[in-house]
Amino acid sequence: MRRIFPILLIAIALQSCSEYQKVLKNDDVKAKYDLAEKYYEEGDFKRANRLYEQIAPKYVGKPQGERVMFFLSNSYFNRGDFNMAGYQFERFIKSYPKSDKVVEASFLGAKSYYELSPEYSLDQTETDKALLKLQNFINTYSESEYFVEANAMAQELTAKKEEKAFRIVKQYNKLGEFNYDMLKSAVAASDNFVSDNPGSKYREDAMFIKLEALTHMAMNSFESLKEERLKSAKAAYNTLKKQFPESKFDKEANTIIEKINKELQRLEPQTVESK
Repeated sequence: MRRIFPILLIAIALQSCSEYQKVLKNDDVKAKYDLAEKYYEEGDFKRANRLYEQIAPKYVGKPQGERVMFFLSNSYFNRGDFNMAGYQFERFIKSYPKSDKVVEASFLGAKSYYELSPEYSLDQTETDKALLKLQNFINTYSESEYFVEANAMAQELTAKKEEKAFRIVKQYNKLGEFNYDMLKSAVAASDNFVSDNPGSKYREDAMFIKLEALTHMAMNSFESLKEERLKSAKAAYNTLKKQFPESKFDKEANTIIEKINKELQRLEPQTVESK
């Protein structure tokens, strides 16, 4: 029996493969439809997808067209072909706007773009597209059973974009140690980050980086520019302390403000003399 069982499995597999190839190559649309349904129900989305691809154009305008098009889209999704899944779900929604599958198709379409979102260090064009799709879904179907998952995915992608933007702020500040012009970029990037991400967990960090960059700029400026830049750094310190009275950067920030005040005091006699 131990020898016979594997042989039976192989025989069944070969018969199934033979049936699939036979139906795939003939022109019997009904046979392809029936076999596609069978494979789809069994979770064999690769074979089901291939058959649905062939018969979908034949069912346009027919009663089964809606079902075929949804299963085609979903088989792409379950195969992991998220580019095609997103495209096909959008086609489904446009073709059957009154379908009872529209909400599910909208969610799965948005999720397809979510799956295409790359690591934060890479270009985030796909992430932007996914966020737009998810936000549209959240706004349109706030009572949907998929709302919680869609919202969680949107938050995850937002956090990913925040991390990328914050890493840029840090990188500019780091490069500023060797390239003075990069400090200006660090300040601008910090301002943009704080403005664009008001609730970010990196907000405090970005504001402290701005303080560091402005201080570094001021301390390494020509004497004629130093006082104005020191005052800008001091303003950044005051803003940080106002928004985060018990900042995790208190020790470093207090050390920086002491240096700023000491340098401003040094400049005061020169200012008086120049007047």
